[in-house]
Amino acid sequence: MPGLVTATGVLAFLADEELELKIFALKTLNDDIDTVWTEVAGALSQIEALYEDESFPERQLAALVLAKVYFHLQAYSESMTFALAAGPLFKLDAPGEFEETIISKCIDQYIAVSSLHHTPPKLSKKDLSLPALATTFGSGAFDGSTLISPTTPFSQSTLPSKSLLSRAATDNTILDPTFQPTKEGRSASVAQITDAHTALALRNVIERLFESCLKEAKYRQVVGIAVEAKNLDVLRRVIKRAGEDALSKAAVQPGSQGPAEELMDYALSICMDVVQERSLRTEILRLVLDLLNDIPNPDYFAIAKCVVYLDSDEEASTMLQQLITKGDRNSLAIAYQIAFDLYDNGTQEFLAKVIKSLPSAEPPKKPEAEQEGEETAESEPLLQTQDSSEEALSEHEAKAYKNIRSILDGSKAIRLNLEFLYRNNHTDLSILNKVRDSLEGRNSIFHTAVTFCNAFMNAGTTHDQFFRDNLEWLGKAVNWSKFTATAALGVIHRGNLTQSRKLLEPYLPRAGGVSSGSIFSQGGALYAYGLIHANHGADALDYLREKFIAADEEVVQHGGALGLGIAGMATGNEQVFDDLTKVLFADSALNGEAVGLSMGLIMLGTGNTKALETMYTYAHETTHEKIVRGCALGMALIMFGQQEGADIMIEGLLNDPDPALRYGGILTVAMAYCGTGSNKAIRKLLHVAVSDVNDDVRRIAVMSLGFILFRKPGSVPRMVELLAESYNPHVRYGSAMALGIACAGTGLDEAIDLLEPMMKDPTDFVRQGALIALSMIMVQQNEVMNPKVAAIRKTLKKVVGDRHEDAMTKFGASLALGIIDAGGRNCTIGLQTQTGNLNMAGIVGMAVFTQYWYWFPFTHFLSLSFVPTSIIALDHDLEIPSFSFHCATRPSLFDYPPEAAVKAEEGPTMVTTAVLSTTAQAKRRAQKKERAQRRESMDIDSTPTVSKTPSQPAVDLMDVDDDKKAKSEEPKDKKEGESGTEKESSASSESKKKAEKEKVGYEIENLSRVLPGQLKYISFPAGRYTPVKKPTGGPLLLHDTKPAEAKSLMEEKLKKVNTERAPVAGGTTATPRQTSMLAQARHPNNNMRDLNELFNLSADSERLMGTPARTSRNAGSGAAAAAGVLTAVDEDGEGDEEASVPHEFEYFTDAEDDE
Repeated sequence: MPGLVTATGVLAFLADEELELKIFALKTLNDDIDTVWTEVAGALSQIEALYEDESFPERQLAALVLAKVYFHLQAYSESMTFALAAGPLFKLDAPGEFEETIISKCIDQYIAVSSLHHTPPKLSKKDLSLPALATTFGSGAFDGSTLISPTTPFSQSTLPSKSLLSRAATDNTILDPTFQPTKEGRSASVAQITDAHTALALRNVIERLFESCLKEAKYRQVVGIAVEAKNLDVLRRVIKRAGEDALSKAAVQPGSQGPAEELMDYALSICMDVVQERSLRTEILRLVLDLLNDIPNPDYFAIAKCVVYLDSDEEASTMLQQLITKGDRNSLAIAYQIAFDLYDNGTQEFLAKVIKSLPSAEPPKKPEAEQEGEETAESEPLLQTQDSSEEALSEHEAKAYKNIRSILDGSKAIRLNLEFLYRNNHTDLSILNKVRDSLEGRNSIFHTAVTFCNAFMNAGTTHDQFFRDNLEWLGKAVNWSKFTATAALGVIHRGNLTQSRKLLEPYLPRAGGVSSGSIFSQGGALYAYGLIHANHGADALDYLREKFIAADEEVVQHGGALGLGIAGMATGNEQVFDDLTKVLFADSALNGEAVGLSMGLIMLGTGNTKALETMYTYAHETTHEKIVRGCALGMALIMFGQQEGADIMIEGLLNDPDPALRYGGILTVAMAYCGTGSNKAIRKLLHVAVSDVNDDVRRIAVMSLGFILFRKPGSVPRMVELLAESYNPHVRYGSAMALGIACAGTGLDEAIDLLEPMMKDPTDFVRQGALIALSMIMVQQNEVMNPKVAAIRKTLKKVVGDRHEDAMTKFGASLALGIIDAGGRNCTIGLQTQTGNLNMAGIVGMAVFTQYWYWFPFTHFLSLSFVPTSIIALDHDLEIPSFSFHCATRPSLFDYPPEAAVKAEEGPTMVTTAVLSTTAQAKRRAQKKERAQRRESMDIDSTPTVSKTPSQPAVDLMDVDDDKKAKSEEPKDKKEGESGTEKESSASSESKKKAEKEKVGYEIENLSRVLPGQLKYISFPAGRYTPVKKPTGGPLLLHDTKPAEAKSLMEEKLKKVNTERAPVAGGTTATPRQTSMLAQARHPNNNMRDLNELFNLSADSERLMGTPARTSRNAGSGAAAAAGVLTAVDEDGEGDEEASVPHEFEYFTDAEDDE
């Protein structure tokens, strides 16, 4: 039947009295509505009347016609309402634009309604403290009645309210900015359904939609809608249905994941990466965890991920015990792997609880006592009772629990990473030497810059040869430069737990108040001790606390506070917090900043209301800006990962008139919402970045975008593109650092394109930020991965060596050279763990590093963000087997960058004397004349003329010959040059051919560098060992398929290294005279008298003179050699008796004259 051309005649039937004609008209219009809808739109009232007539038998047909007409009129809400009323006539599977649009509209409506009726879970213990938090920060909620004035005291002034976090959060609780159709959220485009019949029809349509998806096994679509609608009943039903379908079909092969397990993995991934609302995430994880526990053989690694986020230490302990009780090798390997994952993702407090709840069949173990921070006497009775009740444990289980404890307390993972960094160290010392030669050591900012460059390049490698080889340069460090240089040993030896005390002994404060040299080296040593034990304060906290309490000098307290904070990170230790509070109340500006920061580090992520109240109150009482800034930074760290729980505090701080506290409020946004991609937080930061009156606050607001979005690095360049061209240099610097933080280690081209122009910015600190950010992005990149890396490295070296460059830019370039080669070129910057959780230590390290703007020693915190990139395969005995795995790429793709070529110094070359053509002609004419005269005179006996004649023609001949030779050799040179270029071109073409012919696929030895981007190419060939899970980097447990056969193990090189005890001269220190003589003795032209005098000065001078050849790879030798230099009391120190006054005066007068 041909379609309608006009609907006029058919529409007339609608007014007919005959029922059949009305029904015929509706059916005809329904078939051809796309053609004649414009005419039908004029008769909507008639069709609506038919729909509302309850006696009309085809009401649903009338509703369907109405829905289609309203669809063409773009009144989608009305169209959806009538489509729902059409019931089964509305075909979900019809392939039309109308059906697709209305289904989409129905899903939006369902999500909005379901989210509205979602009841959040009961408040947790942490959240119950929020009312107290509201009262603490309530004073910050000003009404905006007065504006701030330069002459108005803070106590009588307020700022206009800039709150955006108070907006309704309906559009922020879900997934991604693309899901938000309007600024006001879904409510703007969602119809208000008041009719119960329509609501029921909506549920029926959604159920039909779900059923059709489930029949086709499209489970993920249903899971996505359920999560977005916050309907966990549907989520549970879908996962169970997937499991039942798999059982009925019996299609799952043994050893592979079934649909239910895959769905739970998918739910976990969107929960971690996409869902922004913390309470909803917790609910979903709890649901997934319950479902996983119901499966006979669950995915234990997924359980571990849930357990860490939910902070459920009991379930983690139960899971480990279940696996160990099974007794087979595979279960044991899985238990060890889970323990490594728990250590990688958990806080010290969480791990301590897990360790405590594990059974013990041996005498009291150090890790347990250490993790709990208890005295041995207190813990012994408890452990004895445990032993008596657990004597039934077998020797095999006891050994397994011992290994689990060594993994959970971190000692095993730290030792493995230390071994990896030590044996694969690729530090290029020539770069360090160039930086040292380019920057004048007497200038404190340059000395500090070289120190940081050395520390970052050698982070975790225990390789401190640079300090040992440059004692004279090291001796130029005074005051805080000496503090920083000593602390650098902590970065270099990070993780060297067993040797830390022995290594730093010459510098550490001594008991009984006996002076051990400069107070700056003592403070730096305590800072270094904390860095070595970073996020692993088990046996270090008590020692650091003792030294911190005993310290009288503010500098030593400063270093002790930083060490305590780093080692005790997230322990929640009340005793340490109280000790820090007492020092804070002493109101010392020098150590107040470090103490405030350390209080935040101890309570990191706990949301402790009492701690926040103490710090907030004191920040308003003190007059020292440094203390206010330290407290603001500490409060931000306490709110780490709290998300909505921090909103009240954020409002209070952002409405404070003090810019230092507003700075802390922005940093709280960054820490509370880090890695979430929260639209609410981004909107807040962008608003403050362009509206606040203080440059520091605007700078940190832009910079904080990097912390929010580091899981979506591709979105950051687009977001800061305009800010990078701001008139305000602080905003430009912030945008550069935001790119560096978010895109660290990615080599993202868009970010590099934005940063390259900023390297030529007119403002020095903007150039500094651009250089540092570029190095963060380019870390572990080679020319094959990113061709721009060579040019950027060249630029960094050029900036360092440029005598006309500003000091701040040079400082940034030297830091950048250290960062780009971090950890011997074996570390990247990781703000999330290999399994996808937040890397708490890395994020905190990066956040505190950005404060180097105010205080250079904070720069060392960046080392906490350095993550070794390796695969360390272990067998079920936690030993390192010697075997290879396969990488399916070209070797050059992920290879180390080539070392910088050192140009050999060429001596001056002899330049041939140029002979002018006129001179040669004059000589020839003179010789001709002489010969003519001789022939005329025929005087044979004139010997003088004879003696001259051979020489002069010789000159003539040489001149002529030279000319001829020059002419004859010219084409030769040309030929040689051409052949040289041909050779070079042929060599380059050969290298190109070689690159083209480079074999794809190669073997990698165990304990080797494997970059994050390389993991997808890694496979384990069929052989003896198979991994327990897909490799994610770091320690990887293996299943041994041939356990009865003898195994080949890799030798741990670090065990062979003997850390030398650093020299301790009975409380004496190296005087300036000893130091200068030691520097002289290192020169090759020294004489024996100087050496003998040096030996007589100190009994321990031999150990100070350790030659590099013998101790080049000894872990402690650098500290040993530098001890006398770094512990020497600064010549401008107060009350030092070790050096005579005239020497001090002469030294510093010379230095000033030089400058």
